[in-house]
Amino acid sequence: MHGTLSILPLEVADLRYAVRGKELLRGLGFKLLDGSRTVIMGPNGAGKSLTLRLCHGLLRPTGGRIDWSGPAGGNATKRHAMVFQRPVLLRRTARANLIHALSVSDVPRAEQAERAVAALAHFGLSALAERPARTLSGGEQQRLAIARAWALRPQVLFLDEPTSPLDPAATRAIEQMIQSIHDEGVKIVMTTHDLGQARRIADEVLFLHHGRLLEQAPADQFFSQPQTEEARAFVKGELLW
Repeated sequence: MHGTLSILPLEVADLRYAVRGKELLRGLGFKLLDGSRTVIMGPNGAGKSLTLRLCHGLLRPTGGRIDWSGPAGGNATKRHAMVFQRPVLLRRTARANLIHALSVSDVPRAEQAERAVAALAHFGLSALAERPARTLSGGEQQRLAIARAWALRPQVLFLDEPTSPLDPAATRAIEQMIQSIHDEGVKIVMTTHDLGQARRIADEVLFLHHGRLLEQAPADQFFSQPQTEEARAFVKGELLW
């Protein structure tokens, strides 16, 4: 799936982002390695989604650096994909949505239809292939968005609150997809506000609060022995301001 040369590790140093003079991210620094599933947590407004968008290249930081420092890091742009909280789908069939994503990613035309069909089959979505994507249920749309990202064969998959509006059954289906993609060797970097979900998925946790990284720790350590007062309150389910 992710080729022989890796774009990882991802090294972020003194990452800052400001809008109209207000600093939303304040000097984040962390290193993400291959293999582990990284979950970014924190209260609303902590900077979780913003961090993903910056790492994926959708926004330009106002300070600091983001370095894909693996042997293939210079060609990183096409080797990571992102799925948003509310998927953006075109007014066309599910299959055509995948083909379009493959076409704009410079996948050879001869491969596009085959890879789209394979992605739908891989995740049990073949029955939806010819249905208009925007008429699908919320869970089906999100599964389609993840299949579309998977079809691009990324080394790193960014997932921004992928199950937040979904019911428990749809959430389980998405989590199974995430596990399957992880098992194939794709690096998962995901935000969630759901503590139970983070416990199920995370190998490591990055905890953000007010635009600062307060903790980066193995998941079992973070949940059993958080090191900061803010993280301890968060794990207890208390509101942070």
